[in-house]
Amino acid sequence: MKKSLLLASLALATSLSAAPISFDFKDPKGVNAIQFQLDSLLEPIVGTASGVSGVVSFDPAAPATTTGKIVVTADSLKVPNATMTGHLVSEAWIDAAKNPEISFELVKLDNVKTSGTTTTADATGKFTLKGVTKEVSLPVKLTYLADALEKRTKPGNKGDLLVVRGEFTIRRGDFGIQPGKNEDKVSTDIKLSIAIVGSAPKA
Repeated sequence: MKKSLLLASLALATSLSAAPISFDFKDPKGVNAIQFQLDSLLEPIVGTASGVSGVVSFDPAAPATTTGKIVVTADSLKVPNATMTGHLVSEAWIDAAKNPEISFELVKLDNVKTSGTTTTADATGKFTLKGVTKEVSLPVKLTYLADALEKRTKPGNKGDLLVVRGEFTIRRGDFGIQPGKNEDKVSTDIKLSIAIVGSAPKA
């Protein structure tokens, strides 16, 4: 009887510890943003996309099972020059009116390694821009911070945080963004840098 109770308790503890946690990346503080960089010959351009949302399911006991999708509103893309921002979101470039979302959907994680609160891996996913979807790969770092939500927001807000970091490069021509044009002023390569925080409140 005691052995059966012990086995049942262990099974319950294992199932509880293996439960994935759902993290919401729509940041209530409005800090989350993805940086993009086009380092052309004549005009290096750096901008941000602030309209970040999405949900990632992360299991601290099994990080390799991570799933999720991050979405950015296309009309939130901005560069320091207002006229250039207007061109960027226009029909001739990313056409934000017709393609309001830019997204990355995780397909799998390979080479997963965890040390303390941080997991590193090679992520493969489906990246969609201007209505075109391509498979991309990138190294990512996932930092799981248990019971840290109130440290980032305010006392009494119980919950966990997940910080996602990574970088990858795309070619604008692959997504139908002015292929072969203005290459001296607008780089053919676009580098994207991700450093965003998701929260999982607890009741």
